[in-house]
Amino acid sequence: MPLPETELLDTRRLHQFVVAVESDTLSAAAARLFLTQQALSASIRQLERDVGVPLFDRRRRKLHLTDAGNALFSGAKSLLAGNHALLTQVRETAKGESKPFVVGHSPAISGDEVYRLITPAIDLMPHQPITARQVFPGQLRDLLFANEIDVALRRGVESSANLVSAVFAYHELRIAVVADHPLAHRNSVSVPDLIDTPIVVWAPEQRSFYTDFLVSFCRRGGFEPTLIVNPVQGTPPATAVARFPEACAFVTDPPGDLHGGSVRVVSFDDPPLAPVQALWLPYTHSPVRDAIVRGRPDSDWARGSGTRPGAGPASRARP
Repeated sequence: MPLPETELLDTRRLHQFVVAVESDTLSAAAARLFLTQQALSASIRQLERDVGVPLFDRRRRKLHLTDAGNALFSGAKSLLAGNHALLTQVRETAKGESKPFVVGHSPAISGDEVYRLITPAIDLMPHQPITARQVFPGQLRDLLFANEIDVALRRGVESSANLVSAVFAYHELRIAVVADHPLAHRNSVSVPDLIDTPIVVWAPEQRSFYTDFLVSFCRRGGFEPTLIVNPVQGTPPATAVARFPEACAFVTDPPGDLHGGSVRVVSFDDPPLAPVQALWLPYTHSPVRDAIVRGRPDSDWARGSGTRPGAGPASRARP
């Protein structure tokens, strides 16, 4: 049933509201929007009439949101980003163009793994251009809202405000050590074998889901791990042990030698499976994204790649 016209938000006024909230003063917001302060004030008052509640507490000298204003602001950016994405899609369709679908991924997911994860979309839509872009985890959310990436892939199961998310694959973890490390010549290792071996991570505990996941894995194995935070970002995880030869790094590379034999990857007896999470803007539709998140039903392909597909279509995991 279509909504009555009075229940529809004016996205231009909503954009002006967001700019006002993010600016120090109303005059600064008006300057950013190339409006007079009077025109911006009138627009915000009309928006308040549209929603039927005050958005700012005007008893204070500075801009201060009411609870209702906070609720509107928290969802406004994703709504505006989805609006922009839809407008772009409509215009490209009219022109007969096919814009590259951009997959942003954290450095924890290698380029090879990204290729395997997007293979279902490649097979289903062979003429659709797709670009994979490595992005630091802290930038993924902002780039989604800026419409610079279409889907974000990271290791984790964290919820992210005003985004839709789904865990759709799992990668088997192994350890990488330098070639002369005591664990290098083992056929496999168990969790207690790591008790005396520091673990290289890329963010401190409680600052990264992936670090917390690795720490929890060790604690379940009966010990408190010693962590080394690697200051080198964006390089393959297995390279970290060259800088810290006494340590190990959790990797998804296949067992065997890497980097000319200087690094050895060893499997676990009972390997942990690290989740891969996709995040995207709500209010958007993409057959490319759907194909990626649904994955490939071929279980042999999944086992061979170290990936376990999710159970069917994408689920909403605390958007």
